[in-house]
Amino acid sequence: MKLIEGFDSNYRYILVAARRARQLQSGAPPVVETNSRKPCRIAQDEIRAGKVKWEIPEMRSAVEQANEALEKALGQD
Repeated sequence: MKLIEGFDSNYRYILVAARRARQLQSGAPPVVETNSRKPCRIAQDEIRAGKVKWEIPEMRSAVEQANEALEKALGQD
């Protein structure tokens, strides 16, 4: 299966499309003109048009997270 332009995996594409479809189901307005009324199809059209922005969150180790929490608790930001 071919990768969708701009995505590092088809799995990530599905995750982004599903999250956007949930936003549309919750009342978010579509950002592209489309003939479809199905949230999944609208989300896919928006992604193809480059209107949906996404990013991979920064992965931090458990030690880094613990240190940050400790500094925050001690007020050493």
